[in-house]
Formats: sequence, structure tokens, C-alpha cells
Amino acid sequence: MTIIYKEESYEIIGRCMEVHNELGHGFSEIVYKDALEILFKRYRIPYLREKEYPVYFQGIMLAHKFWADMVVFEKIILEIKCVSVLTDEHISQTINYLKVSGNKLGLLVNFGRGKLEYKRLVF
Repeated sequence: MTIIYKEESYEIIGRCMEVHNELGHGFSEIVYKDALEILFKRYRIPYLREKEYPVYFQGIMLAHKFWADMVVFEKIILEIKCVSVLTDEHISQTINYLKVSGNKLGLLVNFGRGKLEYKRLVF
């Protein structure tokens, strides 16, 4: 079985671990996003922050749009959470980002616990 974007996702999770090891848990999402942005720049990892995606229904763009926390390597959705437990709602949110973006891999990362948690979601 082939793991999609193995090297890229390994790099992203490594940077997330670096942030979590230094900051720990308890901050808001924006703090972790800011820290990740510093590391992505330092390691020359291409990313877009708060990438906007329109949603279409029967060919008509809806008023509501999605904003993915980050798109890394132009193909991986990185969704950041700071919660005590990742829920089905968090997973569904990330899958919806994959649907509207056309990307195949989402990384759902939770900084809200003593140990970094993450899920790979393939669409």
C-alpha cells in the first residue's frame, strides 16, 4: 500500500511536533499557526495560510466559503485544532475542505493535549 505524500506529510508533522515540544498545549490555535508559519519559512516549506475555497451548488457559488487553516506543498490541507478531544465534526470539516479544494490529503492536527495528536485523512 502506498502512503500518499509520505515525505511531505512527515515534514509537516515534524514541524508540528517541533512547535508542540517547545510551546506545549494550552494556547489558542492562532499561536500554533504563527509558530508553524515561522518554521515553514525557515525550512522553505511552501504554504498558504487561511486559503479560501468557494462552495458550489448546481453550478452556483454559495455565499458561504471555507478557509483552510493552511495548504502546504500546494496539495495538503493542514487543519489545526486545540481541543481536548478530536471529534467526528473536526474530521468532517477537514474532509469538506478536501472536497472543495480538490486536494487528496488532509492532516488534522491537535495541539490541545499533552501529546501532539494527528490524523491523516485521504479523500
